[in-house]
Amino acid sequence: MHPAPRALRRAVAAASIALLATAVGCAPQPEDDASAKASAPTGNACAKGKLATKTSGKLTVATDEPAYEPWFKDDKPANGKGFESAVAYAVAKQLGYDRSAVVWQSVPFNKAFAPGEKTFDFDINQVSISAERKKAVDFSSGYYDVRQAVIALQGTKAAKAKSIADLKGLKLGAQVGTTSLNYIQDVVKPTQEAAAYAKNDQAKSALENKQVDAIVVDLPTAFYITAAEVTDGTIVGQFENQGGTPEQFGLVLDKGSSLTSCVTAAVDALRKDGTLAKLEQQWLSDAVDAPVLK
Repeated sequence: MHPAPRALRRAVAAASIALLATAVGCAPQPEDDASAKASAPTGNACAKGKLATKTSGKLTVATDEPAYEPWFKDDKPANGKGFESAVAYAVAKQLGYDRSAVVWQSVPFNKAFAPGEKTFDFDINQVSISAERKKAVDFSSGYYDVRQAVIALQGTKAAKAKSIADLKGLKLGAQVGTTSLNYIQDVVKPTQEAAAYAKNDQAKSALENKQVDAIVVDLPTAFYITAAEVTDGTIVGQFENQGGTPEQFGLVLDKGSSLTSCVTAAVDALRKDGTLAKLEQQWLSDAVDAPVLK
């Protein structure tokens, strides 16, 4: 088994310690920087705390339920713990909204980027920026660069895989609508049809019950799963990014939202001043060093 990162060991041993090492459903690969598509905010369009939000004076932020670690902590998005919860509050602060003005809403992963008007101001839920998804929604610039990883049970044939070719004859699974599933279908191209699950928990159960040989999730989540949930699991390896462009998670907004440029400017400011790097170090610092599958 790939050794559990030190931050994870502390998180599992002591729930009061908020360091965790570790990524779940995402989506197809991005083709460019979302910020390049968003026009720069002008005039008072991004006046602090006075944006044209769904509810005046409030900022409505959505994510899926359950809210998985290490992106959130204790399945409580509003507590500010976990990488995405912390990022959401940091963005809110940049936009001029304090914690008391942030309202959380539960929205299923696939519904977040489906066509149609949204009930939230932005969604944060490991949603990868992609050209296909941009047809239905807007994205902020990327707030996290991510890779996909393979998890198998210790001692199995899948756990011994050293390359993409070694995965082709295996039964693989992932959450539906995610980059994880895309990597199985488009990169591995297995001889058996991939198993698609509505929730990542179902994929984990299928692995534990040996209904699949391995599952694909993003790398930080893989570290958490193997250290805290499927403890006889091991990280087989990670995939290289495809196409030369990093896969990035972005905040999801209504198509044509007046907030897109403001939210993008907030994310860009957090990257520039080092806030995103600090939050990544705090919550995802050990999501590295898994062998690369080629």
